[in-house]
Amino acid sequence: MAGRMIFAAFMLLLPVLSSAQFRSGSAYDDLYDGETVSSLKSHVRELSAAHLEGRKAGSEGEKAAAEYVASMFAKYGVDMITPASGEVFGVKKENGDTLASRNVIGFVQGYDKDLRDHYIVVGARLDNLGTMTMTVDGKPVERVYYGANGNASGLSMLVELARMVQTNSMLFRRSVLFVAFGASSETYAGSWYFLNRSFSDAEKIDAMINLDMLGTGYNGFYAYTASNAELNAIIRMLSGELQPVLPEIVAAEVYPSDHRAFYDREIPSVHFTTGRYTEHNTDRDTQSVIDYEMMEKELEYLYNFTVALANTGSALAFRNSEASSREAFHGDAYGFNEVDQRPMFLNSADPSQFLEKWVYQYLKYPEKAVIEGVQGRVMVAFVIEKDGKVSDVRVVKSVSPELDAEAVKVVSASPKWKPGRLAGEKVRTSMTIPVEFRLEKKGAKSGFGIKK
Repeated sequence: MAGRMIFAAFMLLLPVLSSAQFRSGSAYDDLYDGETVSSLKSHVRELSAAHLEGRKAGSEGEKAAAEYVASMFAKYGVDMITPASGEVFGVKKENGDTLASRNVIGFVQGYDKDLRDHYIVVGARLDNLGTMTMTVDGKPVERVYYGANGNASGLSMLVELARMVQTNSMLFRRSVLFVAFGASSETYAGSWYFLNRSFSDAEKIDAMINLDMLGTGYNGFYAYTASNAELNAIIRMLSGELQPVLPEIVAAEVYPSDHRAFYDREIPSVHFTTGRYTEHNTDRDTQSVIDYEMMEKELEYLYNFTVALANTGSALAFRNSEASSREAFHGDAYGFNEVDQRPMFLNSADPSQFLEKWVYQYLKYPEKAVIEGVQGRVMVAFVIEKDGKVSDVRVVKSVSPELDAEAVKVVSASPKWKPGRLAGEKVRTSMTIPVEFRLEKKGAKSGFGIKK
C-alpha cells in the first residue's frame, strides 16, 4: 500500500505530456539536458520560430532575431556597440527599392595592453530565406523557411561563445567582437557594411571566425581557411590536445558566407560549418534536424580555438597559403593534408609532437632578441623527403632575423621522420609549423602555445 502511494505521488510530479510528446520522447530528453544544451535549444527554438517568418533580410523577423541576439549579449554581460535593435543599414535592390537590414555587435575587451586594440571577429549570419507562397491543389500555401540550422544554429553558437569569452575575458590578449550579420543573403551586405562603413578600426582586425550551419554534426565538422598556413597550424596544434571534437580542414569552400567579405579585405578567416544537409534551404529546416549534443562539443572546440587565435604573439599573415608554400618547393611536394598517410615524428602524425619533443627541447632564445624584447611566432615551412630527412627549411612569416635563424636551425637539425605516403607510395610532403618565442618577466623562455 505504501509503495503504491509513493508511486502515485511520483507520478503527480511528472509533467503532463501530449501523446505526440510522449512518442517523440523530446520532453523527457529536455529534463536531462545540461545547461549548455538547454541554452542552445532555447536559442534555436526562438531564432527559428514561426513568428520570425524565416528572418528574411529587411523583414520584421530579421529585426526580432537581431533584438533577441542583442538581449542575450546583454544578459551575458557582453558590452554592446550597437543599439538593442541593431545598427541599421540600407541595401539597394535591383528594382530600385531599399531594404533596411541590421548588424548586432557585442564586444569583450582583451587584457594585453599591446594587443587589446587588435581584434578577433566572430560572426554569424542573421538572415534566412523568409517565406514563399506556393500553389498547392489550386490554393495558395505559405511556406516558412525556418532556418534552424541555417543559421539559427550558428547564431546560437555565437551567443554562447560570447558568454564563455566574457566569463573568461582575463584569458584573452586581443579583444573579441561578436557580430550577427544582417542581409548576408544580399551579397554579404552586413559584413561589407561592418568592414567598410561601420567599424572604424577594421585595419586592426587580425582574423575572423565565421559560424554558419553548425547543427548537423552527424554530417561532419569542417574548417575552411582558404589554405591559410597559420590558421591551419593553429587547428593542427589544437588537434594535439584533448578536444571533444576536431574539425576536418577542407581545401574547397563548403558554403559561401560572410567570411568572403573579410577575404576581400585580406583578413585571415576561417569558416566553421557542419556542411550542407538534405533540408538545406527548405521548409523542413526545423529544430528536428539539429544535433545539440554535437553542437555542445563543437562549442567547446570553438572556444579553445578562439583562445588560441586571440593569444597568438603576432598578427596572422593573409598571403601565406600552403599552396604558395608548396609552389616554393617546385610543385613536387604534396601538402600535409593531401597525402593518405601523413608524415610521422616519433610515431605520431600530430605536428605538436614535433614541436614538443624536438623543437622546444632544443630552441634557444637569441640573446640579442632578449635584450631588445623581441618575441612572436615564426612560421617555418619545410619538406619531409621520401627517405624521412627534412629539407628546404625556410621562413614563410618572419619575426626578426635572430628568431628566424634559430627556428630554421632547430627544424633543419630534425631527426628523420617516417615519410608521407600517397596511394601506398612514399612522397615528398610539405608542411608549415608555428615556432613561438615568448619572453617572461623573470628571463627568456621559448614558449609555444600548446597546453601541457
